[in-house]
Amino acid sequence: MTISRTALSMMLAAGLTGAAFAQTTTLKIGYATTKDSHYGVGSTVFCDEIEKGTQGRYKCQQFPSSALGGEREMIEAVQLGTQDLVNTSTGPVGNFVPEVKIVDIPFLFRDYDHARKVMDGPIGQDLLSKFPSKGLIALAWTENGFRHMTNNKRDIVKPSDAAGLKMRTMENKVHMEGYKTFGILPTPMAFPELFGALQQGTVDGQENPIPVILSSKFSQVQKHLSLTGHVYSPALLLVSQRVWSKLSDADKKVFQEAAKKGAVAQRKKVNDDENNGIAQLEKDGMTVTRKVDSAAFREALKPAYVSYAKEFGADNIKKIQDVR
Repeated sequence: MTISRTALSMMLAAGLTGAAFAQTTTLKIGYATTKDSHYGVGSTVFCDEIEKGTQGRYKCQQFPSSALGGEREMIEAVQLGTQDLVNTSTGPVGNFVPEVKIVDIPFLFRDYDHARKVMDGPIGQDLLSKFPSKGLIALAWTENGFRHMTNNKRDIVKPSDAAGLKMRTMENKVHMEGYKTFGILPTPMAFPELFGALQQGTVDGQENPIPVILSSKFSQVQKHLSLTGHVYSPALLLVSQRVWSKLSDADKKVFQEAAKKGAVAQRKKVNDDENNGIAQLEKDGMTVTRKVDSAAFREALKPAYVSYAKEFGADNIKKIQDVR
């Protein structure tokens, strides 16, 4: 584009040259759920903060509802540099960064306060440092929430109620090993395939946090919800090394601060959905079992914990459990 000497003089006088000539880079960010879900809320705040903090030099184009593929596919694309960003649960992340698998252990976290303190504290921050060597940059821990079981067969109060149910799980060996101790038949499946599989009866049920159950409208294809809270599911904002390497130090700080603000917004949405979403799911026709025998589930899980201790170290598990 050729700019006349007169026009250039006017722009210089107005102090517009920097803004006018700065190119805008549009980054693609994907996530599994809808735009109005917790992932959408967190990603929107993150993107708004990036655009504001870089004076419009960077902005995002959002691809919700698995438009760019399942979580594992999106992580692979970010690792390869063909996708810029992903807001993903940790479900498939352990396949790329094995150290992260420890946070997927069932009944590891007491409650949201405990989980968030771990992820925001030294343990969680040390895990973030493991990503660059695997070709990924982890900006911040976001959140998916505590996972609960739904199915079309019966209420689940104790492990024996879950026995024999064909349950869709994430492609996560830590989850699957634990669920087998409950008698569940874990069936790994990519999230985009799940609604149809439930609708067709390919699987009896699934397990996900309330915000996912709500935003994915699983009440249309599932009758029973049991508030098992069996796994805390963290999430992550990942950016490709290709993008990261092009950022100035100042812009890197903008991205990191934007990710933190996005995480706060995403966690707030999780809280709101936990507080209001269960009643909504009941209105939508689901039977909700609130009183679950957590002690019986923990007892059933003991054989898996022996295996977890061998894989991750009993001391490392205890360090997480001891965070107050």
